This record gives sequence, structure tokens and C-alpha cells, in this order.
Amino acid sequence: MSILEVRDLHTSFFTKAGEVKAVNGVSFDVDRGKVLGIVGESGSGKSVTAYSILQILTYPGKIVSGSVKLHGEELVGCSEDTIRKVRGNRISIIFQDPMTSLNPVYTVGNQLMEAIMLHTDRDKDEAFDRAVEMLDLVGINEPHKRVKQYPYELSGGMRQRVMIAMALACEPDILIADEPTTALDVTIQAQILELMQKLQRELGMAIIMITHDLGVIASMCDDVIVMYAGKVCEKGTADDIFYSPKHEYTKGLIKSIPYGSKKKGKLIPIAGSPVDVLNLPSGCAFSPRCNCAMKVCLDTPPIRNNFSPTHYASCWQSTYEAIKKGDVTLEQVQEELNSEECRQADSPFEGGEADE
Repeated sequence: MSILEVRDLHTSFFTKAGEVKAVNGVSFDVDRGKVLGIVGESGSGKSVTAYSILQILTYPGKIVSGSVKLHGEELVGCSEDTIRKVRGNRISIIFQDPMTSLNPVYTVGNQLMEAIMLHTDRDKDEAFDRAVEMLDLVGINEPHKRVKQYPYELSGGMRQRVMIAMALACEPDILIADEPTTALDVTIQAQILELMQKLQRELGMAIIMITHDLGVIASMCDDVIVMYAGKVCEKGTADDIFYSPKHEYTKGLIKSIPYGSKKKGKLIPIAGSPVDVLNLPSGCAFSPRCNCAMKVCLDTPPIRNNFSPTHYASCWQSTYEAIKKGDVTLEQVQEELNSEECRQADSPFEGGEADE
């Protein structure tokens, strides 16, 4: 059962240079007890999607349109009092950098107690006991001592555990983890991920894991969204994404993963730089960097292809391959596209490595 439903979400930043469409028509569901991964390069719209759900966007960011429903209750356009009851209580977030997310002039216990007292009916003594309990839950030794310490007295891994404790203190339905292991070394990363999996199983909450690390996605997530230039270019189960990727961007991300030292060969990076969201191409946003780009990719936005009830991608290359296999016809594609220019063309699938 879906506890969070995001439909056609559009979030823009209105700058002097123009409108930056950071989130451009994103839709997905989050099911109870499941882990949804959102992966993509920096600037693809992952964090802005999370901030839009909680409505913690800073000026000049604004939700332009779309729907975000928690247990069927609409959050977009709701009052500030309503959304404040959701933040931290029903949906919590772990921010990217634990080194800067905690206030250096307040003790760890003070910051934990503030969150607990804000979202629950506990008094100061009860909040203190809950803070100690949460620090113990996330594996911090001597919690009665740590609760009186300042953030600078703790290591990076311990600070990240404090952030997790703060996010889980009110037992939320959904935990948003925004690149929770970015600033940590490999050993601590593994400990933090193992901790999150353990707590997710014990508490039965859903997790939205935002990261650019495909290794984290493979080890933790049930479902995966691949984002590029503010759009969902592919969505599927973890097995769909890793064993049967359909979008050329997804394939590029997987090919760029470094393997063990025993495997010889050079790394295969994705050519070029992320697209300028102020000047998006008229066709597929990934086409300037794609080795398989065809004529239709350059001037026509790709249509969505459903490969299974759980797997879809918006890529002209996958559409072309479906036509070659006979799964769909060119006439069906043209009809769905509803493009007069495409209908008049002899063959829109020309150019690039895909052309035959």
C-alpha cells in the first residue's frame, strides 16, 4: 500500500537569468516498509524533490504544480501549521552533511530534545530520557555522556548517527535520507547503512534513499528511480535497473562503476557535462551526451515505454529496439507522439549508433 503519492511534481527556481526547472514532472509512490532509491548525478533534481515533499524550499524556489499526498492527504498548498505537523513527525529527513547539519553552539542532547518536544507531548525530563534512548538505539556508546557533549566533540560517524537518531525520534512513517554517507569513510558508510536497514526492519518505516552511489542503491533499495535534468528517465525494481536497464543514461551510470582490481580495463565515464537546465534541449535532455542519439532524440521529447508493471523508461533508443522486435509499430509510436513533423518524416530513427 502506498503511503506517499507524488504526481506530476514541478518545482522551479525563478532567477534573474530565467526559470530553472529543477523538478519537471516527477511522479512516484512510496510503499510502507519499502526502500525507494533516487539516483542521478549532481544537479539532477534529487534533493529538490525531497525538499519539495517537505516544503522546505528556500527563495526563489517554489512548487509550481503537482500533487504530494501522504496517506491520501494533500500536502501541496496546505497551511504552514499542517505541514509543520508533518515535518519530523510523519516524514523526517537526514540532510547531506552531518558536519554542518548540527548546531555547534548547542549540545547534542539539547538539539535532540528540541525536536522531541516540538513534535510530541513529552516534557523536558521525558524528552531527555527519549534522547538518551535514541542515542543508544543508533549504537552510540555511553549515551548519557554523549547527550551532554557538543557536535565538535564527536566524530563524523557519530554525528551522522545523531542525525539519524534525531530523524527517528518521533517514529516517522517515512525517512528521507539525502546522501547520508557522503562525508564518511568507507567503513563508517557500511556501518551507517547497516544501521538504517536494521532500524527500517524494526520500525517498519519506508525510506527514500537519495544518492549518486549505485552500490548503496544495489544493497538497500527495493525500487529505483533514475533522474536526469529534473525528470524521471527510468523507474523499476533494483533487479530491473541493474540487470535490464533501458535508458541510455542508466546504462552509462552502470558502466561507470569501478570494479575490482582483478578486472582489467579503463573506466568508462559518461561523456560531457550535465545539461544546463536553463537551456534544456527541445528533445531528450540526455541527447547531447548520448552515443546512440538519433534524429528524433534531438528535437522530440521521448515517450514513456512500459516494459512491465514495475519497469518503464523514457528513451527513444528503447522505443526503436521495441519497433525492431515487433513489440510496437512505428504507426503506434507516431500516433502516441501526435507529432505532425514526425508523421511526415520517412524515418525519424536516424543517426547515431542505433541507425542501420
